[in-house]
Amino acid sequence: MPTVALRFSPLAEHVRTARLVAVAVARRAGFPESQLDEIRIAIGEACARAVLRTRSDAFVSMDLTDDHDRLDVVVHDDRRDVVDGPVGGAGGSEDPLALALMAGMAEAVSVDDEDGAPGAVRMTWSLHAEPSDAPSPRGDGGASGS
Repeated sequence: MPTVALRFSPLAEHVRTARLVAVAVARRAGFPESQLDEIRIAIGEACARAVLRTRSDAFVSMDLTDDHDRLDVVVHDDRRDVVDGPVGGAGGSEDPLALALMAGMAEAVSVDDEDGAPGAVRMTWSLHAEPSDAPSPRGDGGASGS
């Protein structure tokens, strides 16, 4: 069962509300400030995608589940007919930058997108998945050249 379920009309101005709700849930779950920006960006991209794909007479929904040390988010859209295409005339094509941003910000991302069916973006963050401040190894086994 989701910790929070949010349903909103497919208007761009509601994306900000969805981001605020997601960050509030993550903050309450104990996620550090360094991860909150990543969550905010990924949620914004997923919700913007859903707004563009959802019929004007339907709703976008977002389920957030705080499962101990993990945050699971699912953003559902009610896909438009392929003939209509998304708002803005993109003709049903995905924005590769938005998908790359979501993939780069979340620990795990999956996109359910079957022809003609409603879609969903699933994202997961672990509380202990904070990036390390240490530089990445450069193939020298971590030894310094000093």
